[in-house]
Amino acid sequence: MTILRHFRFLPISAVLLAGACVPPPGASVAPPNQAPVASAAEGVPVDGRGLVSAADARAAEAGVQMLRLGGSATDAAIATMLALTVVEPQSSGIGGGGFLVLGDAAGTVETIDGRETAPKAATSQWFYVDGKPLVWPDSVIGGRSVGVPGNLRLAAMAHNEKGRIAWRTLFQPAIKLARDGFEITPRLRSMLSAANRTGAFDPAAQALFYDTAGEPLPVGTVVRNPTLAATLESIAARGADSFYTGDNAVLLASKVGTAPRNPSPLTTADLAAYKAVKRDAVCGQYREYRVCGMGPPSSGGTTVFTILKQLERFDIKALGPANPVAWHLIAESQRLAYADREQYLADSDFVPVPLAGLMDPAYIAARSALISDSATMATAMPGKPAGAKLAFARPAPQEEHGTTHFVTVDRWGNAASYTSTIEGPFGSGLMVGGYYLNNELTDFNIVPDKDGKPTANRVEGGKRPRSSMAPTLIYGPDGTLRLAVGAAGGTTIPAQVAKAIIGVLDWDLSAREAIALPVIYAPGNAVSVEKGTSLEAMIPALQALGHTQVSARAPSFKANAIERVRVGGKWVWRGAADPRSEGAAVAP
Repeated sequence: MTILRHFRFLPISAVLLAGACVPPPGASVAPPNQAPVASAAEGVPVDGRGLVSAADARAAEAGVQMLRLGGSATDAAIATMLALTVVEPQSSGIGGGGFLVLGDAAGTVETIDGRETAPKAATSQWFYVDGKPLVWPDSVIGGRSVGVPGNLRLAAMAHNEKGRIAWRTLFQPAIKLARDGFEITPRLRSMLSAANRTGAFDPAAQALFYDTAGEPLPVGTVVRNPTLAATLESIAARGADSFYTGDNAVLLASKVGTAPRNPSPLTTADLAAYKAVKRDAVCGQYREYRVCGMGPPSSGGTTVFTILKQLERFDIKALGPANPVAWHLIAESQRLAYADREQYLADSDFVPVPLAGLMDPAYIAARSALISDSATMATAMPGKPAGAKLAFARPAPQEEHGTTHFVTVDRWGNAASYTSTIEGPFGSGLMVGGYYLNNELTDFNIVPDKDGKPTANRVEGGKRPRSSMAPTLIYGPDGTLRLAVGAAGGTTIPAQVAKAIIGVLDWDLSAREAIALPVIYAPGNAVSVEKGTSLEAMIPALQALGHTQVSARAPSFKANAIERVRVGGKWVWRGAADPRSEGAAVAP
């Protein structure tokens, strides 16, 4: 087994001593080199020390360092999240939130909701100026889009119950990366080059990632972020509460309240009041497998399961991935699942989400009956599940290209599937303490009603915006974990995750092969397929089946997984990372 050795773990005493001499800000150019990747293709024994798959090899290595120290899957997931704050600043980090699905070897599944919340002062017209709603792009940059970050409260709750090593130890790899430096990768460079230059909105971010001419630093440039290192050192020493109170809370609230664009009354009281919440896992039976995911305010668990369950009566296995009919059926199932998602899913602490009705096999069977293998529905309308008390209007889904997903397993058979996000690339564009603040509040409906009817996902003070994140665990007939999977990519996430699950369970592909399958995305009457893949060649066949609005789109997908498989008579963990990304599976 090849092991990452680029980032070695320092003894705690050495790290703390080194932290006393923080190098000055600046960047030096190093020759571009590819991040080292562990060769986990053959798998690692399930009774070994575990495995991590993440969107960046350096972050995966941070998680692996915890596994080497005897840490749990939860410890590894937290360390990975913290390291991603440093090396993947455009996508996730402590300035955002996430959802964590945890499973043990006995099949017990728990979930923690670390989704951001709107400030107490937020109203349904939060994104209105002079009585008119902002257009979505204008709502992203600045203070108005920032929700109270949830990742650190989530991490603290998970560590308190499932952690095996010291809290401060989890921070050391991320602190080292921030203090000593990390190389700009091609993906980060391309994000920095984005036309709206969100990443350069804040002067502190401009100084970190751009040259004096305003151009992004070249691939291979070593960036040091001593401000973030100091922030992480403080939280490591003082606990998660220090993020939500004291100096950091004052700085964060001030940054949001004095933002040059869209300043917002987010207060220190909003930060102090934030709580992560334990939620019931959303679980259902697909063929012989138990599929478990995240419930509201995420729409991921219900949408992924519904896509799968509506296909259960079709012989997807016999059709195979080369048959356009299989992809037609997947698209039709998505259309129905997304219609219900947009109609009913929101923060269940604020609106009555008919969760049991949406997951009811009889209801899903009735929805499945609307799907034909030889024709296309004219319009996919939401259904009427039991418990649906209000007829909410449906907003158009928004896509984003931020977010990250990572999975970990440990020597005891525990698994963590964690999706973390700051929403769009570089979130709100605001940086405080060396990290970017999210723009998650743009996941609410900017216009709170439609045709005189309120939308379930309208803005309200203290509410969590609906999410598409879908961290998922799947257990086999024998009760053991078969697959841990999740993805990034806004409203495409349920489509990506469902496709990967179908690839593994129905088409007998490895998790790596299933993630690499092209993506079809059908949240309404229009269907998009991944450009440059076999699906693009199937467009005429999809049109012949009745899909009149089919287009090809450039790939911007990113998924990670770990599967349990039998290789050479032995059970092993085998990691998978999306070939479209810079991800890697790393073993101790």
